[in-house]
Amino acid sequence: MNVIILAAGMGKRMQSALPKVLHPLAGKPLLAHVIDTARTLSPQRLCVVYGHGGEMLPQMLAAPDLSFARQEPQLGTGHAVMQGLPHLSDDVPTLILYGDVPLTSAGSLQALADIAGADKLAILTIALANPTGYGRIVREHGAIVRIVEQKDASEAERAITEVNTGIMVAPTALLKIWLATLSNDNAQGEYYLTDIVARAVADGVPVVSAQPAAVWETLGVNSKVQLAELERIFQQNVAHALLEQGVTLADPARLDVRGELVCGRDVSIDISCVFEGKVTLEDGVSIGAHCVIRNAHIAKGAAIKPFCHIEDAVVGAACVIGPYARLRPGTELGEDVHIGNFVEIKNSQIAAHSKANHLAYVGDATIGSRVNVGAGTITCNYDGANKFRTVIEDDAFIGSDTQLVAPVTVGKGATLGAGTTLTRDAPAGKLTVSRARQITVEGWQRPVKLKK
Repeated sequence: MNVIILAAGMGKRMQSALPKVLHPLAGKPLLAHVIDTARTLSPQRLCVVYGHGGEMLPQMLAAPDLSFARQEPQLGTGHAVMQGLPHLSDDVPTLILYGDVPLTSAGSLQALADIAGADKLAILTIALANPTGYGRIVREHGAIVRIVEQKDASEAERAITEVNTGIMVAPTALLKIWLATLSNDNAQGEYYLTDIVARAVADGVPVVSAQPAAVWETLGVNSKVQLAELERIFQQNVAHALLEQGVTLADPARLDVRGELVCGRDVSIDISCVFEGKVTLEDGVSIGAHCVIRNAHIAKGAAIKPFCHIEDAVVGAACVIGPYARLRPGTELGEDVHIGNFVEIKNSQIAAHSKANHLAYVGDATIGSRVNVGAGTITCNYDGANKFRTVIEDDAFIGSDTQLVAPVTVGKGATLGAGTTLTRDAPAGKLTVSRARQITVEGWQRPVKLKK
């Protein structure tokens, strides 16, 4: 099939300079959700009709399989589809979607395409208790004969509860003919796409319908309120799927997945966690409350305590992270590594059974196994212009409040005394201390306040 996505609207009610279809839902633009769903149908042609926002939209979403058509000015949905016609192939049907309707499932769209076949006009319809604002589906003897917009509907027609979602499949060659006959003689002065239904009936083309699995699949976004409502629906669906897979969620209503979350068995996630990009949690992983995890792989049995930030990192099996730890891009932790509160790791590899339990910064470092990094330790990796690497070999002990001025190596089994500023390599197996000799000043008296 062809797929054409209408995405030219300004979205005045969004109260934003950003085009409506570029507002994020679950971490990616509304339009990107629609494009991704369309791609699952393997379309022959995929065209996006844009308008407001100028070239911002095609620049952000450009891809080899996408073509773009500009609608300027915006004269209605029928006029929008006309702009995309040169990008469509006549020998396959065309599916018409909307860039601000992000939750329609591929299954519902495939069902619509199946009922349309190659020669029918198929419309996705829903029944609403309150259909105000929607175009009504007018039937005679059970057959669809036309769609009437709210502003043009009679009192009897407004009582109809079956409504048009706007999503339809049409034979492309006939679609081009029907669009050429549209008029804007209506209450809004626009070219309505829905008017092609009457054209199809006049030409003897069967008009059929299908219904989505859920009403929320057809909900669009016209305001920040509606965007927030769809965000919750999306996250509820994600949470339900995770629960069905066996994941334990402390509160399904307090979870945000803004990408892909892959979970093994016996995974538990506490409240108010955010997952972005692709995150993998292997068997037995536990995630504490209020964690933000982006593009990370967390291995079997690891425990991430509350308030941790993890980004572009690999956490080994049985690691204990946090609370209040930050793993920045390039962090790779081996098995049973402990990273404690207010410890930041960046672009560093830490081998199995090593620990940095308190108040430390480890950047651009390679740390071996069974290393203890004391509280207040800092790798001084940046000289103001260039970054250098610190190497700490197996079984080393780094005393508290140590500064390692890179490039520097701490040998295997070495010990650095507390308060050391290391500027040269520390030999293996020995104690290295770099600090002023302690003295006691005899006869010294503490100052006292002067009397006024």
